[in-house]
Amino acid sequence: MWNDEFSDAQRCALDWLNERQAAFSKDHKTIWDFQEPSWREYRSSRWYVERLRSEGFTVEEATAGMPTAFRAEWRNGDGPVLAGYAEYDAVPGQSQEAVPYRQPRKGTSKLAAGHTDPHSALGIGALAGFLATKRAMEAHSIPGTLVFFGEPAEKMCGSKPVHAAHGYYDGLDAAISFHPHSFPALTNGCFWETTSAPYWSRIYTFECPDPETWQADISSGEITHIHAIARAPGAIDAVCLMYTNSKMMKESILPHTGSWTINEFIPIAGQATADNFAPGIGQIQYSMRAPSLDMCQSAFEILDRNADSIAAMTHCTVKKEWITKTRPGLPNHVMAETTFANFKRLGAPQWGEDAVRFAQDVHKTLGLPETTEPLLPNMMKLTPPQEAEAAFREQLPPWQKHYAADDYVDYTWHAPTVRLYVARPTLHHPEAPGYRYPAWARHAMAGYTACIDPMWSRASQVITTTLLDLLTKPAVLEAAQAEFRERTGGGVGGSRWIAPLLPKDFRAPVDYHWPEYVETPRGREWSMGNVRD
Repeated sequence: MWNDEFSDAQRCALDWLNERQAAFSKDHKTIWDFQEPSWREYRSSRWYVERLRSEGFTVEEATAGMPTAFRAEWRNGDGPVLAGYAEYDAVPGQSQEAVPYRQPRKGTSKLAAGHTDPHSALGIGALAGFLATKRAMEAHSIPGTLVFFGEPAEKMCGSKPVHAAHGYYDGLDAAISFHPHSFPALTNGCFWETTSAPYWSRIYTFECPDPETWQADISSGEITHIHAIARAPGAIDAVCLMYTNSKMMKESILPHTGSWTINEFIPIAGQATADNFAPGIGQIQYSMRAPSLDMCQSAFEILDRNADSIAAMTHCTVKKEWITKTRPGLPNHVMAETTFANFKRLGAPQWGEDAVRFAQDVHKTLGLPETTEPLLPNMMKLTPPQEAEAAFREQLPPWQKHYAADDYVDYTWHAPTVRLYVARPTLHHPEAPGYRYPAWARHAMAGYTACIDPMWSRASQVITTTLLDLLTKPAVLEAAQAEFRERTGGGVGGSRWIAPLLPKDFRAPVDYHWPEYVETPRGREWSMGNVRD
């Protein structure tokens, strides 16, 4: 049933995947049901660690100081060292059942996390591809080493720059990065020249440790009770001023060209009562994606100056700590061509009647007319890398070579890396072009087996056939590495190489008050500060 161009080893891997399709489908649902947010993916990472060990991998847990990260390795003699990874973090506020109407997950808060991209399918697709490759390597005596990483907190671009800084990507010969499709112009294919942009995130913690020294020289009529004393502005005022002043300066931070974003998140505000006590602590996090490192650097210099000034105004101290700093992506045409050639032999994923019915039910819920074509036609079409590149170039200024953001980019500076996209289930209505679907509809399809399985299963097939090409065709791997050396000016450490942006001893930001599930006497609850349903 497989194309004659596939080798015996590749057909072995593909047959193995077909035989285990139902089992991997259940695995996906397991991770999807965990729905754990960034830095708190305890059950998901434990599942992967146990599974990989049962498959014969040696697993290092809590890599680079990240409790939910891991590095798994399986070796079959001397040969290329090839890497891939799973992501498994979900997004707060996106809880959704796999049903064709808006319904948060049963037994959880509507504010709880849910898989959006979905990383549940990203991880299982990559895992299945690597396990199939292991099976073919054993059956056909193919030497080499497979390295499979657990990468938490991708939604914060959190783990990969930390792994890179701590040296975990040193010694890799090539890597594969898979993601459900994100761009209408690139449903089933690979990045070519335009790749993901840098993503920087920094958290500012304002504290008011000595509120009694605010206007200490002003007499309070010898009344010692703080009710009669002017209260220091404190940390709430600091966070509010940081938010409003930086928001007002947003148009002055960077040029009005290219595409860039700055977003804010307030993890903590106040830690005081409504009494006259000065709010003791407040935090605000800024996250930025921009086309160049210089743009990121300029923006955070301004934010840092704002923070210093506001701390002085509000009688606070300020602590500035990086959450992440990623590099821009480095393309590799050889890796893209090799991967897409296998994708072409396999063909685009296809969706059956059950998926179509589910999509039609969503349309019915939304009050859209019935249609026989409820799914995006491009889902079942291959996108050659050069075609996707042309579409990106049409919408971006000539100088901008990096767009959107994802922390996979840190792999690209340590080994030739391909960025693979496979179509995720996407709604479409021919009578409502441009209709903006609610997020819940997308998330629901990601948990419905008939909708999501064609995506991750095709990804696993593309991944395993490409890994086996890299393991058995030395000329292909050498060409990819030659391109890597040329683009970096000599490889790792070369004249055009960009080193990790975080220090070698960087401590991952796992201890902040991130949203999470907690065990209480009332049972398992969703915690995001003091927010309740």
